[in-house]
Amino acid sequence: MPLWEPSAQDRERAEMTRFMRWAGERHGRRLGGYDELWHWSVQELEEFWGDIWEFCGVRASKPYERVLGSRAMPGASWFEGAELNYAENILLADRDPDAVAVLHTSELRELGELTWGELSAQVAAAAAGLRSLGVERGDRVVAYMPNIPETLVAFLATASIGAIWSSAAPEFGARSVIDRFSQIEPKVLFAVDGYRHGGKDFDRTAVVEGMLAELPTVEHTVMLPYLSAGELPDRSAPGRLSWSGLLALGDGAALVFEQVPFEHPLWVLYSSGTTGLPKAIVQGHGGILVEQLKKRMHLDLRPGDRMFWFTTTGWMMWNFLVGCLHSDAAIVLYDGSPAHPDLDALWSLAERARITCMGLSAGLLAGMEKAGVEPARDHDLSALRAIGSTGSPLAPEAFRWVYGHVGSEVWLFSTSGGTDVCTAFVGGCPLLPVYEGELQCRVLGCAVEAWDEAGNSVVDEVGELVITEPMPSMPLFLWGDDDGERLLDSYFSTYPGVWRHGDWIRITPRGGAVIYGRSDSTINRQGVRMGTSEIYRAASAVPQVLDALVVDVPGRAGSSSEGELWMIMFVVLAPGVLLDEDLAAQIKRRIREDCSPRHVPNELLQIDEVPRTLSGKVLEVPVKRILMGAPPQEAASVDSLANPRSLDYFVALAEQRAPAPQAADSAGGR
Repeated sequence: MPLWEPSAQDRERAEMTRFMRWAGERHGRRLGGYDELWHWSVQELEEFWGDIWEFCGVRASKPYERVLGSRAMPGASWFEGAELNYAENILLADRDPDAVAVLHTSELRELGELTWGELSAQVAAAAAGLRSLGVERGDRVVAYMPNIPETLVAFLATASIGAIWSSAAPEFGARSVIDRFSQIEPKVLFAVDGYRHGGKDFDRTAVVEGMLAELPTVEHTVMLPYLSAGELPDRSAPGRLSWSGLLALGDGAALVFEQVPFEHPLWVLYSSGTTGLPKAIVQGHGGILVEQLKKRMHLDLRPGDRMFWFTTTGWMMWNFLVGCLHSDAAIVLYDGSPAHPDLDALWSLAERARITCMGLSAGLLAGMEKAGVEPARDHDLSALRAIGSTGSPLAPEAFRWVYGHVGSEVWLFSTSGGTDVCTAFVGGCPLLPVYEGELQCRVLGCAVEAWDEAGNSVVDEVGELVITEPMPSMPLFLWGDDDGERLLDSYFSTYPGVWRHGDWIRITPRGGAVIYGRSDSTINRQGVRMGTSEIYRAASAVPQVLDALVVDVPGRAGSSSEGELWMIMFVVLAPGVLLDEDLAAQIKRRIREDCSPRHVPNELLQIDEVPRTLSGKVLEVPVKRILMGAPPQEAASVDSLANPRSLDYFVALAEQRAPAPQAADSAGGR
């Protein structure tokens, strides 16, 4: 039985229904429901994406010659000949200048608003200021900024020039940011002096200075006095100016949009850095534009809606949230802890901002459920129509909690996708029912299949998530990957010409999907994605640490105060050294400073050796599976290990911590 079904009225008024009828009439075909619509969208790529362009009214200074030149992956060419600008399609759409475009709040600021007119004026001033600093098409502009309006303005200004944007959240440590930004050689850095999280202030001025020392291409630094809420002291260094100083350079300027080819780079996102430096993923103006225009139908955004997703600027969900401005909805920005002063914080925001669609991480929803939060009892959520979830698979218990304690009429949609394409592969559909533990559908234009080990498509069986047809938002290239070898190795080495994403998925007989987690080892904590290699680099900076392994496991082993998974770091120490409280604190402090406060392990344990493959790779995923109860022979191939006996410790730990059968339903966290 479904937990929720859309009403006949909701189906009728949905933007997806309107598009389905429009496309059916245009091509003389009957699209009788979502299943037929999805199959058409992945079988007739040219028709589907051309219809998205026309239906959504893409603004382009030059028309395209054809929708799809080559279907090869990688290398598919989209909308050849078209010239446009991503920011223009947001800011020059038919907008009421007095309507609210952005609502924003943080632990440092009260709830405020920006109208479309105010947003446009600030973008125009910031863009003119950047141009006066010498920023041109193709230059890189980076930001060490939180999820606040100034960051949005800086991004849209950068995009309007045809420069290339990249951002990192200020809770990232200097080394993590340098590893990202140094690859793309930025010309301008936006930064804040600090931020507040969980009621504590974090000064970042010294971190910014350390970053600049290792980013020699930065010619200008724009500092925002966010923590101090006042003008920063004049450091009398060339190339330094304040946020207000930048806007003053372009005061009164008009909006100007550089016209660029469809595949001109828009921004650089980053993989988690699980092995080596994070991949610098380049996505284009046009590809991101048409993908986000399509996605607004899956969100069913309507005029007057207020769209929120809890995210930081270091996660692709920030870019996704910005893309919701392509609709007639306002977006809601929040900077701070979702658990300060308690786990009611975001529900209080939903009440105050009249949020209609609220996006949260699966871990956060699970934490709220375990903490006994009662949003419907304690808050007026009458405006809330939908709740989205991503970041990790949403447990059935969380589905039940939402419908029992948030609202029985709320549309709950779980989504799964990736930074690599800056969107979801499987997710929500306003025309379909919601079933417990299941994602509603494969999204339009995304040819998702589950493949078995032999490369056969399977239904109702767990397999590798693959994409068999190209998507416009797939990476143009990876920065610095001149011969394309890293791109091929990352996505197409397992199945040539077919995208392998690294998730386990089961396609259900009714067309939905269940995600069983990553087959890599990215750790996503409160919207900050971090690869294990970055965490290892920080831990290894402590002299006594010789080797390390980190995993996050579900809550039977415990859970953090903010509802995230329990993160355990196993360390190999120098001979004769024991892990005591002082050494543990030193390791945690280094991870907090170099990586992020959110990736400090919940628990540190000393081991004799880290299990590795014959090629030297750490076995994070097999260890995680063992700790979650999988038999060791199913979790890892012993023949592939350099030190197979090293798994014995983790098997024993899993047995030690497994709840007794009679206590399975009541076992709590640590």
